[in-house]
Amino acid sequence: MNEKMADVMVKVFIQIKPRRQTQDSVEDELEMATVRHRPEALELLEAQSKFTKKELQILYRGFKNECPSGVVNEETFKEIYSQFFPQGDSTTYAHFLFNAFDTDHNGAVSFEDFIKGLSILLRGTVQEKLNWAFNLYDINKDGYITKEEMLDIMKAIYDMMGKCTYPVLKEDAPRQHVETFFQKMDKNKDGVVTIDEFIESCQKDENIMRSMQLFENVI
Repeated sequence: MNEKMADVMVKVFIQIKPRRQTQDSVEDELEMATVRHRPEALELLEAQSKFTKKELQILYRGFKNECPSGVVNEETFKEIYSQFFPQGDSTTYAHFLFNAFDTDHNGAVSFEDFIKGLSILLRGTVQEKLNWAFNLYDINKDGYITKEEMLDIMKAIYDMMGKCTYPVLKEDAPRQHVETFFQKMDKNKDGVVTIDEFIESCQKDENIMRSMQLFENVI
């Protein structure tokens, strides 16, 4: 949930399709013209994120190159994302990740959605990153993480990493993994983890923090 994930997210929208050299200058001019037509939006994003206007221009150019409509839907997101994890099946994890970026839950990730998420992943505080991670694990967005939700995320991570990464991994390893630190997180033993319990546990226990960030090794 830090620079490694962010690096992939930038590549997803910016580096997946190299441009033909002969078109560079023309495309750059067109994209910069488009950017210049949105000064208020860029200034607003600059205020809402931790990117400079120049960085936003570069990111916007790459986003528009990959998503001319200005938004990316889930199927396209999965398709692009899978190219970074050919050793496994990233479909389910990409679904969860897409929903974390799609903050207004309208089935599409806009440039604004992308920038707000990327800003947290790249330059957010520990608190902001943990809030973002909680939102990822809270699959149904009801404000709580259940053991089943945590298990779904972990299974998706192991599927994405592939058998070549963990050739002798036991089938019940994700469940055992979840059982161990869900017990630590669920302080009042009510069967769910609140955001306060999640943040406190991650900040106080390095083992939990490492476990929650397992997927950083491949993102």
